[in-house]
Order: sequence, then structure tokens, then C-alpha cells
Amino acid sequence: AGATMTLIAQKCGICFQPPSIILIYRDSSQDKTRQRIMPVRNFSRFSDCSRAAEQLKNNPRHKAYLERVSLRQLQKLYSLLRGHLEGQSLAESLEKFRQEETIDPEEDMNKLDDKELAKRKSIMDELFEKNRKKKDDPDFIYNIEVEFPQDEQESCTWDMESDEEI
Repeated sequence: AGATMTLIAQKCGICFQPPSIILIYRDSSQDKTRQRIMPVRNFSRFSDCSRAAEQLKNNPRHKAYLERVSLRQLQKLYSLLRGHLEGQSLAESLEKFRQEETIDPEEDMNKLDDKELAKRKSIMDELFEKNRKKKDDPDFIYNIEVEFPQDEQESCTWDMESDEEI
């Protein structure tokens, strides 16, 4: 990878036979769209998808190509491969991944261990970034003011002005 080479990831997918991750990317220095096949080795249905994704993303041979591919997407691809190795259909694997990646608003995150909490935070961060409006978005509006309806039933006394000194 030369210093002038600019790689822009366009699509990232998985091939089950032989197990490999496939990246379609644009090489802007040559103005060409290319495909890179990264074989998946030493991966079984018992493997840790997060660890495998981190190892691939940090692999010196692939690092430049995967720079703009999120770790979460690589984890998803590994999870689909693991599901395939466990004998699940693609639809079953996708549904299982969707359930694991959905935040339950009723869940008490104070009871989670550090690894599970970090996973939930990562999911929320990605969702935030996906939904965030940026300055160059066509529907970006600066300084939106919203009036919230006042509910008469609920009154909060803690934020009312008082004459008492604290």
C-alpha cells in the first residue's frame, strides 16, 4: 500500500465456501473498483466473533483496506459465518444477530457485566451515528426549536422558583 493510494470501501460481504470475507473497494489513485478476498482461517462455530473481527481489522495485510469498514459490520459477517457452521440458514442467522443487536429499553444495564455493557454502548453509538444529521446533509437544519406540550397532571416542584435559601 503506497502513500498515494486511497481506498474507499464500498461493500463488504461473506462467502461460506471457502470461508472468506470479500471487500469491494474503490482505488481512487487508479480510479478502479476492485475486489479483495480475505480467507477466514482457524474459525469454528465456537470462535469469538468480536475477537476474529478485531484480528482481521488489525491484520497488517488487510488494515488499509478495512480502515473504513466498521468493526460491527465485520462482527456481523463473522456471526453469519458462525451461524452457517452451526447449520443455521442465512435467514435464521440474520434474525439471531438482529435480536442480539437490538437494545431493550426495559433492560437494566446496571446489572450487565463490562463486556455486555460495552457491546450495548457500541450498538447505541452506531445507531446514533447512523441517525445523526451532519452539516452537509440535505435536510440539516441549524438550531431547531421545539415546543413541548405542558402536561397539567404532572407538576415538578423541584425546579420551581423558591424564596428559600439552600
